[in-house]
Amino acid sequence: MSLFPNVKFLLSVAAPSQLPPDSGVDIAMAGRSNAGKSSAINAILSHGGLARTSKTPGRTQMLNYFELLPGRRMVDLPGYGHAKVPGEIRVKWGPLIDSLRTRACFKGLMVVVDIRRGLLPEDEALLDWSGLPPEGLHVLLSKSDKLSRGQGLQVLRDVKAQLAGKASVSLLSSLKKTGLDEARAVLKRWCAAG
Repeated sequence: MSLFPNVKFLLSVAAPSQLPPDSGVDIAMAGRSNAGKSSAINAILSHGGLARTSKTPGRTQMLNYFELLPGRRMVDLPGYGHAKVPGEIRVKWGPLIDSLRTRACFKGLMVVVDIRRGLLPEDEALLDWSGLPPEGLHVLLSKSDKLSRGQGLQVLRDVKAQLAGKASVSLLSSLKKTGLDEARAVLKRWCAAG
């Protein structure tokens, strides 16, 4: 049974004026382009086609809102890094994403990191940008099936040490369905916090 059985797409936002009312809970999902963010969303929410996956970097170009529960929303942010996105669209992302940070309902941020790359300066900068306390930040080390169990656990230890309590961290494999319960527990806690 899914933790969020009635999850549904709510709206796509291209400008701050289109954001939903600042009430309830917003939980953002972010990550470098092609880190596995859309696959992670679909696996965690047990809904195969909710977030569109693509091998082409930069597929997500707006803030995509999904309703998890009444008044509880997940926000799929555009990927950062090497996304092949027209400059005029990328210029709009800064103010749009910054407007999310100023909302009282912004309670959680999950950053999806490809375990083979490890935590990069851009990922740490995003955690700092959020302004959220450690209990509102979680790093998902995605594609953990690409490494052996021992290698994956070593990266997990390394990232935990690198963050030094700034955020919680867990392994995730959308393909093997590992780490989903831990990610769902974090979402559940954040949804209840609002």
